[in-house]
Amino acid sequence: MANKTQLYLYEALELRSEYDGRIKTLKDCLPETRQNRDRFSFSRDDDGKRRPSPDFDLGEVREKLRKMEFKRRKLNSAIQQTNFSYRIDFGGESITLNEALEVRKVLNEKIGELHAQVVNSAYQRVIYKEGRDIVEENEITFTESLQNLEEARLAFRELNRKLRLASFEDKVDFKDE
Repeated sequence: MANKTQLYLYEALELRSEYDGRIKTLKDCLPETRQNRDRFSFSRDDDGKRRPSPDFDLGEVREKLRKMEFKRRKLNSAIQQTNFSYRIDFGGESITLNEALEVRKVLNEKIGELHAQVVNSAYQRVIYKEGRDIVEENEITFTESLQNLEEARLAFRELNRKLRLASFEDKVDFKDE
């Protein structure tokens, strides 16, 4: 990497996940987190008392946690700035990565709805009334609903690929330490 103050977006996302893991580890070592966790667990502890290990410094852990949370906020802010500035083409429009992430979320929800629509449209409802069957036609045919689902899935795949490609092209202003 030529510029040490920039990361590719995918690197920044990986680093944010790493920071999240470090923060969780440090928080889980704090006595207040441990008390809350122990309250909800059914582990059997004969004496029920624990004391800090000789090499565990609570003040040092709290300071590391504070610094790590600060770095994570700075990194997340840099990622957000990139998401609002970098643009991709999708559906004949130029949209920011932030908009693309929102579109992907909506498309994913739509795929779930269309899946249910396909399943429902596979069968017609038949009501037996007064000695005869009354068939309720589906609002959308099976073929049409299946086609709509396929189009949404293809759009989702296309958008996801463009987002992934952008993460390898765009850079985030953040110094990896």
